[in-house]
Amino acid sequence: MVKTFSTLYLDARREFLKTEDPDTASRLARDLLCFVSGKSKEQVLTDREKYACEDVCQTMEDAVRRIVAGEPLAYVLGEWEFYGLKMYVDRNVLIPRDDTCAVTALAVKRGLFLDQDPRILDLCTGSGCIGIAVASRVKDAKVTLADVSREALAVARKNIALHKLSGRVSCVQADALAAPSAFLGKFDMIVSNPPYVTAEEMEALPESVKNYEPHLALYGGRDGLDFYRAIAKNYAQALKPGGFLCLEFGMGQGDDVCKILESNGYTILERSRDYNDRERAVLAQYGRKEEA
Repeated sequence: MVKTFSTLYLDARREFLKTEDPDTASRLARDLLCFVSGKSKEQVLTDREKYACEDVCQTMEDAVRRIVAGEPLAYVLGEWEFYGLKMYVDRNVLIPRDDTCAVTALAVKRGLFLDQDPRILDLCTGSGCIGIAVASRVKDAKVTLADVSREALAVARKNIALHKLSGRVSCVQADALAAPSAFLGKFDMIVSNPPYVTAEEMEALPESVKNYEPHLALYGGRDGLDFYRAIAKNYAQALKPGGFLCLEFGMGQGDDVCKILESNGYTILERSRDYNDRERAVLAQYGRKEEA
């Protein structure tokens, strides 16, 4: 049954009010209708008494039903913004979060001062959001996106194509828990947002995360630090002499991650915070500290 744009908006808002506050319900209904219809906010307002086509009505109703059932908006839309860039996402990858902008900014800042044409590895890449954001800012960087999941790499490849970076960004399957293959070569910098959720935290995850986002990209072992131990130990061999390692970590994990790095021959250069002023990322250098 066809409906006016106004009715589609009001029906969606009424459903979202069952679980959201009025402001959030209104914003969610408006943004979803804009996405489904391909219209701007201004166009939806101007056309509010016009009838939407049957496909738009059906797609809108299906999307509302999925969101009310708990599915994250990013998966319903099939895209999400990260670091000012649109990223394709599906349930094979984590939804890029603002928290991860901290490690991305740290990697970009260091990347701009690396030698010409630096090689950068984004390990546990998922959607490729970090590596693609770095490549978009560090214009001469050759970036490799690596993940153990073939399904995640398929998403990363879509994002490489989306941003027309196939000349400088490539994908490879690699396990962050195992020693890297020699064919990877040597990198000036490795950046990673590895799984770091503890066993206890996995049980307490919000339903929207627990039921929809890939556990492979979340669970970091009993204490959440398995990937940091493995990366610090194994991936030093994939760094050039004096190469850099840039890592995101969970709340309260900073000191433990830095101890792991230092015990494996890294020098801590910088620890940074996310938009919520929570410590979230570290930059370290393998071997001796860079000369001032």
